[in-house]
Amino acid sequence: MASTSPPVLSVRALNRATLARQLLLRRVPMGAAEAVRHLVGLQAQNTRPPYHALAARLEGFRPGELSGLMERREVARTVTMRSTLHTHTADDVLALLPLMRPAREREVRMFGRRLPGVDPDALAALVRGLVEERPRTPKEIRTALLERWPGADPLALTIMARCLLPLVQVTPRGLWDRGGQVALTTVDVWFGRDPGTVPPARPDDAVLRYLGAFGPASVKDMQTWCGLTRLREAFERLRPRLVTFRDPYGTELFDLPDAPRPDPDTPAPPRFLPEFDNALLSHADRSRLVPAEYRKRTWKGNQAYRTFLVDGFLAGVWRLEEEGNGALTLTAQPFAPLGREARAAVVEEAGRTLDVLGGGAPYDVRFGTFAE
Repeated sequence: MASTSPPVLSVRALNRATLARQLLLRRVPMGAAEAVRHLVGLQAQNTRPPYHALAARLEGFRPGELSGLMERREVARTVTMRSTLHTHTADDVLALLPLMRPAREREVRMFGRRLPGVDPDALAALVRGLVEERPRTPKEIRTALLERWPGADPLALTIMARCLLPLVQVTPRGLWDRGGQVALTTVDVWFGRDPGTVPPARPDDAVLRYLGAFGPASVKDMQTWCGLTRLREAFERLRPRLVTFRDPYGTELFDLPDAPRPDPDTPAPPRFLPEFDNALLSHADRSRLVPAEYRKRTWKGNQAYRTFLVDGFLAGVWRLEEEGNGALTLTAQPFAPLGREARAAVVEEAGRTLDVLGGGAPYDVRFGTFAE
């Protein structure tokens, strides 16, 4: 019997499916901890993005909810996917760090070549002793390492320390209402339990969770999301439990059978996202959310811009300014002229966003140009 070709999903179909998984098609009545787990973490290169990400996704969210989870050590900031900083639940920190070890080991090998004469085991033991005595800043760690290995490459020493040990950033860093400099300790000290109390995530488990938050997706999509390689075997093991599609370019996509795949014509309200939101970064082919002509317009040099979606697709960038009296001004810069209805919807969504982030402070919404 002839085999049947997998159905083809249009770009709009992929868009709506991804928005639904990312909680961006409609705000959902979900707690912050559940959302952080569902999304397999929130990009947290800066301190504000996790709050902005949840404000765009959750009904009734208030920044204090996430700060409270951080203070109670139910979520924390650590380096995971793509060797970048993410906010995860405590269980996910403990489960994902072993899975992400190969990516860290690649960095250890790469930067270790710049550190002749430095024993990685001795470096790890020295750093562990420091940060478990009390949380230490990167500068304190670097100073101690340079005392032990004078003349060594400071950057390479710092990255080796980050890669060799499971470290978390401690509060008050990352809290909404107050902040602090980066200070690090080990996950077992911060959470008060041995990492072995949580089973390490297996590749198959990670595939299922990735598809639940980012699917339908290809093997290469997931590898782009997490920074790991050789995941084809996990997808093949899971193939009998998954459904398959093709994108418009012929790439095979995998998905969970019962995951939402809304009608491509489902309305998608505007959403204001933080810089580096994972919704925009977690596929090898980003066309499902990012039009090709806009792909390089969300950053300039080292400056990353916050983004907003219109009709489900990247449509512009935004910035937020706070006046001395606490008033907020949100400036939206569309990449192309917006029609009257779209413009009004963007203003309405900006107001919702500022109601959450501003906590009732007065605000103004403007359209303007601030990014080249």
